[in-house]
Amino acid sequence: MGIFGFIADPLGDFMYFIYNNMAFKNYGIAIILFTVIIKLILLPLTVKQMKSTTKMQEIQPKIQELQKRYKNDKQKLNEEMMKLYQENKVNPMGGCLPLLVQMPILISLFQVFRNPLLYMLNKSQETVDTLSNYVAENVDKMTHYVQIDILNYFNEHIDELRQFGDMLKPEELINFQFIGLQLGRVPSISTDKLFGPESHIYLPLLFIPIVGVAATFISSKLMTANSSSKNAGKSSTNKSMMYLGPVLTLVFSFQLPAGVGLYWIAGYIFQIFQQLYINKVVLKKED
Repeated sequence: MGIFGFIADPLGDFMYFIYNNMAFKNYGIAIILFTVIIKLILLPLTVKQMKSTTKMQEIQPKIQELQKRYKNDKQKLNEEMMKLYQENKVNPMGGCLPLLVQMPILISLFQVFRNPLLYMLNKSQETVDTLSNYVAENVDKMTHYVQIDILNYFNEHIDELRQFGDMLKPEELINFQFIGLQLGRVPSISTDKLFGPESHIYLPLLFIPIVGVAATFISSKLMTANSSSKNAGKSSTNKSMMYLGPVLTLVFSFQLPAGVGLYWIAGYIFQIFQQLYINKVVLKKED
């Protein structure tokens, strides 16, 4: 169990509940519904973070003025800064706290996606090891995502499950297919995979990094546009951040299972509409 296993356990149970009861046992739909629900739960924290960040940007000129005025008197500078925060009702940590709360959740979600047997199906490590040893003897090579490999294998060789009794039942298998995409595989730019015997699997998977990069860029652009309008002095930093997100999405899209990529896509699309709502309704009301 990982460092945030106590969070991954309920998240995995919730994910499997959605898969069985709300998504018609469709893994892709389950990921999308799961993402939207998690984002809605975290929305109050996100709004609070955006409000705090916007207020901090608004008082940046005053902060810079104080820093120049009291550059040789650190104690006086701290006193005046605290007074400025109190007068403007700003918490300097308000923009960081929501991120600190969300980080363990994001790490736990990755554990759920990577280890569906442990966190979604609640199988023991002993069961995972037994099934892993069997699959390893029957395939050329296993990936870093062993539990996904196990489910992929038995989805294709369902009759072989009989010898394992109650360890893993056919009705428990998670089908990673979604609109022609195999969400249990990792997208690749290898020509052997894109134009070889498995091209029908890997060519469609290029959809994940392409759409993921586009969604990340649009979301980053909306956030940096709002930030730049409040604080033009940091335009170069904002532009760097706007391109950093898409680059990281592109890199990780070819390192992680496509299901994680779909989670990012759903999350960024939600974030686009969320940012539009915050910009046009929440922050406008604050102004």
